[in-house]
Amino acid sequence: MSQTHHQNPQSFLNYWGNISEEDYYASQRIKSSKSFYTSPRGLKLFTRSWLPLPPTPPRALIFMVHGYGNNISWTFQATAIFLAQMGFACFALDLEGHGGSEGLKAFVPNVDSVVHDCLSFFRFVKLNPQFQGLPAFLFGESMGGAICLLIHFADPKGFEGAILVAPMCKISDKVKPIWPIPQFLTAVARFLPSLAIVPTADLLEKSVKVEEKKIVAEMNPMRYRGKPRLGTVVELLRVTEDLSGRLGDVKLPFIVVHGDADVVTDPNVSKSLYEEAQSEDKTMKIYEGMMHSMLFGETDENVEIVRNDIVSWLNARCRSRISDDDDDDQKN
Repeated sequence: MSQTHHQNPQSFLNYWGNISEEDYYASQRIKSSKSFYTSPRGLKLFTRSWLPLPPTPPRALIFMVHGYGNNISWTFQATAIFLAQMGFACFALDLEGHGGSEGLKAFVPNVDSVVHDCLSFFRFVKLNPQFQGLPAFLFGESMGGAICLLIHFADPKGFEGAILVAPMCKISDKVKPIWPIPQFLTAVARFLPSLAIVPTADLLEKSVKVEEKKIVAEMNPMRYRGKPRLGTVVELLRVTEDLSGRLGDVKLPFIVVHGDADVVTDPNVSKSLYEEAQSEDKTMKIYEGMMHSMLFGETDENVEIVRNDIVSWLNARCRSRISDDDDDDQKN
């Protein structure tokens, strides 16, 4: 991607530069597609897939959930492309009010509805005969990490594990509106939930470390640039407060990765997740000096460290599953 930084940003077609999607995916030796999925509540949601290039069969399914204000068609897909190169079939959708999906921009009036949208789409993908029998993992960044845990609560047996990247299990006190603003916002949100007036710092500045990458992230044509909407903030405060009290209910295998310099989501809550979760298989990685956007906004060297930790975790669980299946076959 470094070769694109010297081009005129206004001419960018994609976060990687001027090359078309089709040509870029071909150069990366993966297969990708995009479409729309209509959720059970009738919402038209934009989706993408990134698959290993045939004839290589996928080793596992990874269902990915992006963070607040983000979408799946810009820098978020850098991770999906990498995972597809590693042999994993990746699927994601733009959440309600984000990217190419229906809904008022960055307005999430009910996170529970979003959870069921995701779960419905993920179950739909699993029905494809091509993917029968493959292990399925959740992947969530920031708000997407919280949604992955809520998906786990809604379908405790549906996934073999989760990759949680700086999960928003609780909004950091460093970006949360100070008292008495939350109480005031809650009262006003009852009448004007879509009003975009919540005072917060620019999350991109607080998330991305490398200056050149800030420019690329800012160019995202679908990035939400307005102030957070009242209803969304109140709902995220409600959900994360509830989630931070249910960390002990988490039972699925997971790896949680977090930078200790993250001021958007609290790495101490990820430590609490690791300590309190009932999961017998759990891994935590805290990276010194890394900020919120670990899989794009850090130096290339730091991004590679986090990617390798995630792939190593996935590889070990896929190998373990293959060994268990072989043992079952021998018994039968």
